[in-house]
Amino acid sequence: MAIPRIIWSIYSTALLVSVLTAVPASVSAIGVCYGRLGNNLPPPGEVVNLYRANKIGSMRIYDPNNEVLQALRGSNIQLVVDVPNENLQSLASDPSAAREWVQKNVVAFRPSVSFRYIAVGNEVIPGGLAQYVLPAMQNVQNAVSSAGLQNQIKVSTSVATTVLGTSYPPSAGAFSSAAQTYMNPIVQFLARNGAPLLLNVYPYFAYKDNRNQISASYALFTSTEVVVRDGQFGYRNLFDAMVDAVYAAMEKVGGSNVAIVVSESGWPSAGDFAATIDNAKTYNQNLIRHVGQGTPRRSGRPLETYIFAMFNENQKNPELEKHFGLFNPNKQPVYPISFA
Repeated sequence: MAIPRIIWSIYSTALLVSVLTAVPASVSAIGVCYGRLGNNLPPPGEVVNLYRANKIGSMRIYDPNNEVLQALRGSNIQLVVDVPNENLQSLASDPSAAREWVQKNVVAFRPSVSFRYIAVGNEVIPGGLAQYVLPAMQNVQNAVSSAGLQNQIKVSTSVATTVLGTSYPPSAGAFSSAAQTYMNPIVQFLARNGAPLLLNVYPYFAYKDNRNQISASYALFTSTEVVVRDGQFGYRNLFDAMVDAVYAAMEKVGGSNVAIVVSESGWPSAGDFAATIDNAKTYNQNLIRHVGQGTPRRSGRPLETYIFAMFNENQKNPELEKHFGLFNPNKQPVYPISFA
């Protein structure tokens, strides 16, 4: 599992951007990422019970951990499971390795575990592993199809908003030259297979690194006024602007019908500038309330979103990354929050 250390470069004329997706009525719009980089976390069975007690209907895990998958049996929790980055090259080069991965980590647990998406790699585009993402996705997709599960489980990859080169105004969103070589065919793959793009969206980092250009109210969903006007659309929060810039980028490369699922979003409660319990509670509670509305560019359709993260994880670095949790390792909430 890897939480991104996203360093946002947003200048006074540009807001950096990301995105969310439409979700069927049968699936909760809000899930929570279950990271496990801590030496004091409760066992998976207790974690699954904590999800259920709080009516959290969806979970993302960053590797196909057997103990976690066993604990999820019969829970009806919708699951996003990652192919770890270190497996990308082998799954890209060897179709049989992809078939074995899918059989061992997905088929063996169905139908008692409700798999929703397979995220083939997390935040590797652009970068040294980027060349392996699409071939690995294709081999995993073929393995899923061979198992007859192509209509139940969608294959995608999780990217950061660093795939964007242009992001302001949102309608001008476009992939960077470094990312487009990989993103253009991936978007077309997603369009062909009816799968969403998974996107990690962090307004916190944009605000922290550009506090003179971005207001706290715009970052925290508390602005009552339109802050950014973009043609027919008005933006009261940075999250929507980030989402719609990625939608615009996909539309430019044949992805008009590709949805976006926000596979990570959150706000830290300690460890750096503006990382307070009050701000974390405000952001995450407002995020939960907001995603049912869609964005200006995709208005009225719930956006499937995964909050990062379930727990504060004491083995993450730097210090800031230890404090994204909704819960402490003792299962007590870091701050009150409602998923209703």
